[in-house]
Amino acid sequence: MDRVVITGIGVVSPVGLGVEAFWNNLLAGVCGIVPITRFDTAGYKAKLAGEVNDFRAEDFMDKREARRMDRYCQFAVAATRMAVEDAAADFTGDADTVGAYIGSGIGGILTLEAEHQKLMERGPGRVSPFFIPMMISNMASGAVSMAFGIKGASYCPVSACASGAHAVGEAFLAIQRGELTACLAGGAEAAITPLSLAGFSNMTALSSADDPALGLLPFDRRRAGFIMGEGAGILMLESLERARARGARIYCEVAGYGATSDAYHITSPDPEGAGAARAMTRAMAQAGLAPREITYINAHGTGTQLNDAVETVALHRALGEAAAQVAVSSTKSMTGHLLGAAGGIEAAASVLAVYGDAMPPTIHYEERDPACDLDYVPNTARRAPVYAALSNSFGFGGHNASLLFRKYEA
Repeated sequence: MDRVVITGIGVVSPVGLGVEAFWNNLLAGVCGIVPITRFDTAGYKAKLAGEVNDFRAEDFMDKREARRMDRYCQFAVAATRMAVEDAAADFTGDADTVGAYIGSGIGGILTLEAEHQKLMERGPGRVSPFFIPMMISNMASGAVSMAFGIKGASYCPVSACASGAHAVGEAFLAIQRGELTACLAGGAEAAITPLSLAGFSNMTALSSADDPALGLLPFDRRRAGFIMGEGAGILMLESLERARARGARIYCEVAGYGATSDAYHITSPDPEGAGAARAMTRAMAQAGLAPREITYINAHGTGTQLNDAVETVALHRALGEAAAQVAVSSTKSMTGHLLGAAGGIEAAASVLAVYGDAMPPTIHYEERDPACDLDYVPNTARRAPVYAALSNSFGFGGHNASLLFRKYEA
């Protein structure tokens, strides 16, 4: 099996567009969570979100094409273009062996709500003929394949908040098996909409804070729910042979991937953390790494009371005594929770941590919780050698995914 490496990164996020802005702002502890501007939140308990407010689709694609895409799909194409340019990739001659694996937990809900309103107010004849292809979750991978002329496998994992991580992991396995030589993989989401906000809020998953500094507080005793975010994170994965042949810059190696199911509850994690721990253990086993060799963990860290406590249990279970020494942080404290895109941008953060020997912080961390007793890199980024990093993503329905990135060594 060939080794798999990361050669390009593209990010659309609430803390910046492009890999440089994204990474610099994460290390600076910049908070992208703001009061919602898209619609009137009067009557809503939740009023904050991680909005992407400096994005212009026409900077990345033809205006006519952009009008036929939901916002989540625009994000995916834009982030992919960034990743392709960052990798200096050219698919001439091997497009049949390059894939597009782009997950989305919710897909085109913005389009769904807009077209449903047309139906109710103006009748069925006014619903757009582009409604279905704009709404369906697989269209991001389809649009990316068309935009870049790549003709290998193209599909969309839909596993709630683990979608983006599953996409990267499955792309890694496909390249390892020799089915693909390269793959553009990650996640995209744009679900900051009235219906979506109401649904998540009414199930008591969202924070009702008005102050962004009190919004999403991963692992802090005061945590009271997550804040929705939006964006996309796409990685360019390549076989080491392909990357070397074209003289590509290599960020790091994809060394392991674990995917499991809790088989426990539709929204709550298994309180024993068994499924999450098995995902991490499988990723480490595939990489041939011991727990003591893990330097940094980009946690799922949603800022909900139960999830953060259970993830801490899972970390202890997977790492044993080494859990006390590993640095853990939740970049959701800055970006909000990007749902199906979370695994994509958090994988990007983990790759950059390994490549740049720096660990982004968990911001707004003030009050220690006895149930969350690890080193959460509070408030300030940490500069130190990072040999190996785990990126965790866990979704409603009990979906668990853990990705392991390791320093590239020739």
